Amino acid sequence: MIPVLILAAGQSRRMRGADKLMQVIDDKSLLQLQIERVTPIGSVYVALPSQDHDRQTALLGTSAIPLVVPQSAEGMGGTMRGAVPHLPTGPFMMLLADLIDIETSDLLSVLHAMLLHPNNKIWRGATADRKPGHPIIFAQCLRDDFAKLKGDDGGETLVKPMKSETYLQIFDNDRARRDLDTPEDWVAWRENGKSGA
Repeated sequence: MIPVLILAAGQSRRMRGADKLMQVIDDKSLLQLQIERVTPIGSVYVALPSQDHDRQTALLGTSAIPLVVPQSAEGMGGTMRGAVPHLPTGPFMMLLADLIDIETSDLLSVLHAMLLHPNNKIWRGATADRKPGHPIIFAQCLRDDFAKLKGDDGGETLVKPMKSETYLQIFDNDRARRDLDTPEDWVAWRENGKSGA
């Protein structure tokens, strides 16, 4: 088991006033659902934009640990720079909070890949056509590199140079990258038979 960092400090700008992470699926918010999905992997840390943000309610009744990250105002790079130093030492998993279709079994498969391929430094989920996605496990030796991240680069400046040392765990569809960023995305997802309220 390893610590898992859920990146949940974004501003949902494209939702036009709604919060995609608080959208309801089977009587739970998406963020609650993600916490449930990652709990079997290890200790759960959730990066949040502020102490009083509505997303704090998604952590109630769970063992998830909130990490308030003021640097999240910069974008994804700032969120990771601010959150990663608070994780326990050793390798850790990172997951975007808005990946709607990711499953616990996917997370476990990437964790298993780390154990089977210990000479890599990054292990991550990928789409059926081998596009890199989430979750991502980073080796302990990469932690210092997170201090260099800025703005909204999403960590690409860190992972791109590591392509030869990255193991891709291929999923059978696009769930390693599929998110719902707009109200129209959510309507389409629900019209395709997915649960919601």
